[in-house]
Amino acid sequence: MPERRTVALVTLGCARNEVDSEELAGRLEADGWLLVEDAADADVAVVNTCGFVEAAKKDSVDALLEANDLKGHGRTQAVVAVGCMAERYGKELADALPEADGVLGFDDYTDISSRLQTILSGGNIEAHKPRDRRTLLPLTPVARQAAATQVALPGHGAPADLPEGVAPASGPRTLRKRLDDNPVASVKLASGCDRRCSFCAIPAFRGSFISRRPSDVLGEAQWLAEQGVTEAVLVSENNTSYGKDLGDIRLLETLLSEIAAVDGIRRVRVSYLQPAEMRPGLIDVMTTTPGVVPYFDLSFQHSAPAVLRKMRRFGNTEQFLELLATIRSKAPQAGARSNFIVGFPGESEQDFAELERFVTEAGLDAIGVFGYSDEDGTEAATFDGKLSEDVVEDRLARLTKLAEEMTAQRAEQRIGTEVEVLVESVEDGVVEGRSAHQAPETDGLTTLLGADDAEIGQYYRATVVGTEGVDLVAEALERVGAEA
Repeated sequence: MPERRTVALVTLGCARNEVDSEELAGRLEADGWLLVEDAADADVAVVNTCGFVEAAKKDSVDALLEANDLKGHGRTQAVVAVGCMAERYGKELADALPEADGVLGFDDYTDISSRLQTILSGGNIEAHKPRDRRTLLPLTPVARQAAATQVALPGHGAPADLPEGVAPASGPRTLRKRLDDNPVASVKLASGCDRRCSFCAIPAFRGSFISRRPSDVLGEAQWLAEQGVTEAVLVSENNTSYGKDLGDIRLLETLLSEIAAVDGIRRVRVSYLQPAEMRPGLIDVMTTTPGVVPYFDLSFQHSAPAVLRKMRRFGNTEQFLELLATIRSKAPQAGARSNFIVGFPGESEQDFAELERFVTEAGLDAIGVFGYSDEDGTEAATFDGKLSEDVVEDRLARLTKLAEEMTAQRAEQRIGTEVEVLVESVEDGVVEGRSAHQAPETDGLTTLLGADDAEIGQYYRATVVGTEGVDLVAEALERVGAEA
């Protein structure tokens, strides 16, 4: 019997990419590939790239070069780029990076096994040719679902797409293979984005917004629960738009309670929320539904009206503060995080001062700060009023320092409160996890004291007794959950 072909998936970027990698893994395993963790042990290393900002692109190129260095020194014979950077640049990336043996776009995902086999056999796969994916679906959202089967939508794998053997014939089935045993997993609600933020290139290479069917989302949540997942994180480019192309903009409110009711799922977390699209009913569901954590990942980006208008976004400091006040009136300990761009073209000192005022008053738990830089193909890249690199760097440093101070202050306000901690690391007697207001990888950790027998995946009720920046220190009270 011939030795099985081996493949390693190296994933960069956001949680959406992680879902895409697990769909690719499901397809490859179903076609007989053996999945391995280390690229050095793989015949083919597949790098799922990120194409969002310059730093992410550099990381993606570095990962491809690192995988290429394995060739000739072990088992690795080929390195293939997939993901957002490959989709966005295609042949341009292939020409600039000849070390990559293939550059595949989203349209190649359904035939990923044959593509990799061709490359491994010494054949040539023509590099992906980028196109504006917004043109692939009807302009009117409600007309998109009928056309969706003709468009590649990574992470939307549905039972009808399943190859034989990818999942049991009975029970929930999904086109996905878990690449780790983490008790937390992301679930895609949708792909693409209809917003036209002047600084963002994502809609051009991810396409127009299209929702997954609720039954597919729910089935995947059930399948993940069977794999040991207890926290489901709902992701997309814009979760607040979920359902608009299915004829019900309030569909998320219904779906949240259904996912929270899945046996084995203890936490449901919603990410990627647009402040301008938040509605009272969604806030009510997110703050009152058992199992749905009151966590608000709100994409503010700025708070000065003049800058927001140039960004093609909406709102201002007072409106955003009012939104946060409404949330906290319903759930005082709700988590809130956001990202901000400083140094946007035309941003004045007065605009920046307004942003500083918002960050000072907002009481956010976690903040990401980015200095503006031109992105290929975006409207903002054509704007006049570009600020000097020194000014951008200065404002980046100033807001970063303020953000650190404000998030540390918010953490201190949690001292004395009760939290529920999901244990994610136990090493050398140190137990670390996340409280409900802390999302994976972005929002800090909680160190758990007095839980000497804790194991990864367990939940503990605890009292916050101290802080270290955004991180909490909590004293365990008792284990909670199904196995307590």
